[in-house]
Amino acid sequence: MKPTSIILALAVCSGVVSGETIELRDRASVTGRILETKKDQVVVDIGYTALVIPRSQIVRIVKEAERAVATVARTSAARSDLYYTAVTPPPEKDVREWVSQLGEGVVQVKTPSGLGSGFIINEDGYLLTNFHVTEGETQISVEVYHQKGGQLERKTYRKVRVVALNKFADLALLKIDDEDAPKFVRVLLGDSDKMVVGEHVFAIGSPMGFERTVTEGILSTKTRQLGGDLYLQTTTQINPGNSGGPLFNLRGEVVGITNMKITFSEGLGFAIPIEVVKNFLNHRDAFAYDNDNPSNPYRYLEPPRRTGATADAGVR
Repeated sequence: MKPTSIILALAVCSGVVSGETIELRDRASVTGRILETKKDQVVVDIGYTALVIPRSQIVRIVKEAERAVATVARTSAARSDLYYTAVTPPPEKDVREWVSQLGEGVVQVKTPSGLGSGFIINEDGYLLTNFHVTEGETQISVEVYHQKGGQLERKTYRKVRVVALNKFADLALLKIDDEDAPKFVRVLLGDSDKMVVGEHVFAIGSPMGFERTVTEGILSTKTRQLGGDLYLQTTTQINPGNSGGPLFNLRGEVVGITNMKITFSEGLGFAIPIEVVKNFLNHRDAFAYDNDNPSNPYRYLEPPRRTGATADAGVR
């Protein structure tokens, strides 16, 4: 029996114990009070005995306070197929408070020709970014900032699959498929239709490669028409590298995906409304990516050409 199996058998018998939660490989976990931390092992009191857990089996250690926040987030949110929305509106907090809670859910998307931002929408590793971040790329990696011991630790995942693309809405749905990937921390999707002009919003992303950069502003308008589509306009500073990242309200909900700005200007940023994103997710089968046809689901055919017989018949 593997060490993980022995640990789990003991933990099941011990009941619920307050303290840290140690997340293990194979998506198992042990909750208890840490007695001693060594370079190669951690000793945990689970109530009636102490377990020695090899470091090689530990994915991360979650403090009791962090676990409480995660529990609240889970119980106050409802999963709608692929993503989560709030059951009741979360309380408003200032940006400083939200940044520490949302850090794990915002990621950096890297390709051989550049980088962008993104955010995780469920524990299984599904994430959103812009189509133009991944356009024409065959190698995509995602950097996630996991919370460990009160600090964010960078982890790069290289087995990233394209699930769906919508070129015209500039949206891409990806999934992290690395075998050692843990359960991911996700963010909530809000309701951009209920927003009010002048409402405070903030973005987290990687402008010019400076990961986890936070910028704050207000919603300038909800109905800025550009190229036939409506966008959220914001004074929040957006720069290359922010593309695909989340625009949050002060309830910690994603209300838009940042994707462009007016060149040589500041305070003129734009985001795709989250209602458009939800429609994309709800109908993702229509935009499913096919490796045999990178342009899927759109394939443009050559226009029909006139034949000699048709031209002779007097058709001009």
